[in-house]
Amino acid sequence: MSDSVSLATSIVSMQADTTRQALSVAMLKQNANAEQGIVAMLQQSAEQTQATLPAGQGTLVDRTA
Repeated sequence: MSDSVSLATSIVSMQADTTRQALSVAMLKQNANAEQGIVAMLQQSAEQTQATLPAGQGTLVDRTA
């Protein structure tokens, strides 16, 4: 009897671990997608800001000269 209880406990534990791992993967994917969205928004904002600046502004300046 205790062998069957031990086996059932082991199976339930493995299923719980599998579920936790699947949730972790799903959360990591969701975070990655959110971060990609933030990067895209920042890039778009930078492009729009640069497009509205007067000519010669918003570009890199060589300060070594």
